[in-house]
Amino acid sequence: MAIADVQNPVIGETTCGSLLQQLQNIWDEVGESDEERDKMLLQLEQECLDVYRRKVEQAAKSRASLLQALADARSELSKIVLALGEKTFAEVPNRATGTIKEQLEAITPMVKQLWKQKEERTKEFADVQLQIQKLCGEISGNLKLSEELGKPMVDETDLSLKRLEGFHSHLQELQREKTERLHKVLDLVSTVHDLCIVLGVDFLSYITEVHPSLNDSVGLQSKSISDDTLSKLSKAVLKLKEDKKQRLEKLQELASQLTDLWNLMDTPKEERDLFDHVTCNILASVDGVTASGALALDLIEQAETEVERLDQLKASRMKEIAFKKQSDLEDIFTHAHMEIDADAARAKIMALIDSGTVEPSDLLADMDNQIVKAKEEALSRKDILDKVEKWISSCEEESWLEDYNRDDNRYSASRGAHINLKRAEKARILVNKMPALVDTLVAKTRAWEQGRGTTFTYDGVPLLAMLDEYAILRHGREEEKKRMRDQKRFNEQLTTEQESLFGSKPTPSRSIGPKKVVALRGNGNATPRRLSMNPHQSGGNGMRSTAKEGKRDVTRPIAPVNYVALAKEDAASHASNTESIPASP
Repeated sequence: MAIADVQNPVIGETTCGSLLQQLQNIWDEVGESDEERDKMLLQLEQECLDVYRRKVEQAAKSRASLLQALADARSELSKIVLALGEKTFAEVPNRATGTIKEQLEAITPMVKQLWKQKEERTKEFADVQLQIQKLCGEISGNLKLSEELGKPMVDETDLSLKRLEGFHSHLQELQREKTERLHKVLDLVSTVHDLCIVLGVDFLSYITEVHPSLNDSVGLQSKSISDDTLSKLSKAVLKLKEDKKQRLEKLQELASQLTDLWNLMDTPKEERDLFDHVTCNILASVDGVTASGALALDLIEQAETEVERLDQLKASRMKEIAFKKQSDLEDIFTHAHMEIDADAARAKIMALIDSGTVEPSDLLADMDNQIVKAKEEALSRKDILDKVEKWISSCEEESWLEDYNRDDNRYSASRGAHINLKRAEKARILVNKMPALVDTLVAKTRAWEQGRGTTFTYDGVPLLAMLDEYAILRHGREEEKKRMRDQKRFNEQLTTEQESLFGSKPTPSRSIGPKKVVALRGNGNATPRRLSMNPHQSGGNGMRSTAKEGKRDVTRPIAPVNYVALAKEDAASHASNTESIPASP
């Protein structure tokens, strides 16, 4: 092995070459063999290699450590950037753009900056989540929810501004909900206060029972806004409104009774003025009563006491009051065309009063109930009765129209003839509408009877029986008109045949006077001026079934368009039929 001596530029410094030279000098002096020398030099070279190898390994480990630190820094940077969702920092490139230390020195400030930003963002998340947690506790009614749940956990894997904005939006929604709930609570509390004032109830005691935080001494932000509080407040308002309604109804009932008793007994104005605070709300609506203590219990009790006192005074005039109510009941029945045995009812009232077996107030209450039921019954009959009145009026016009059509002087120039002509035109319109009116009346009456399970009577006569009778009479009248039209066509045909046989028209038949036409229509089942109201004459079920069989004819128009001309043709036709017909040669 040839070892070159390296001269040290610095005088006196020991180098590897100088040391090797000294070693060779020593070996020369000692006389070491070449074999020993080579062996020692090989050992020395091996030791040098081991030193170099250890140094290389240490350098490699240091490089690996730096690379791992760089990789960790890059990974941490990527995680923070991903968590923050930031786009201001570009991702670290995979390829080296300098030495490892230079790359590490370049990325370390970025990581530190992002770490600081991450800590600030995490604090923002924690703050907004804590506020949301507190609001949720207030809304749910659990003010200790934050203490129970502790500090909210922040998901550090997603700290993006978008997610933070989502939390802020949720927080704003909860804040709006809190504001709305607070307004609802305040409105309900105000309503409770107003109702308590009107009802004479202690507001503070009442509202504290709902929730202690609703007291006026508690600040707005500390008031309970939970669903339970809102529900209790709503129920309290409903209960107070119901109490107000019931008390007002009771007070109005008492005021009405007081007014009736005063009017009955001619109570002087001075005594009435003592209860102005009661009677002033007799017609008021529930929302219209706002005066303080207007519906207090002591006021109602005072009115009840006065009514009881007047009731005792009223007993002496019981008969007069009862008979007055009976008259009202009879008027209702009369206007509704319902039958009532007035004499028997009055006799029963007299017997009850004289016997003393019934309290006067109970008797009056029973009569009031009868009046209420009678009004309900009359109201249920009103629609049918209106149509019955219209039908009766149309029947009267129909009867008048028949009399008018039988009058030969109806077209004379006498005074008022044009008025009768106009009335006849209107009457024909009414008569033409009568079948539809009758059908509607029958349908409504049957529906009423099915719904009530009883017969609809008109002044004691079943209405359907009246309508059946009318239908039969009208059907007969239509048949008579049809027969007369057939007779007229037959006479015209016979006249035509005679003209063809004799070559000249026969002598015109003499006209028949009004009396003969009236007699013929009377024998032909014409409609009388007034319908029979006797149910026994209507034929019962048989009459109704006959009306059903003749329904097809009843629904036809009652009179043709030119009703006057038809009447004249019917009279001439009948006259021709009564005259003698010349025999054929």
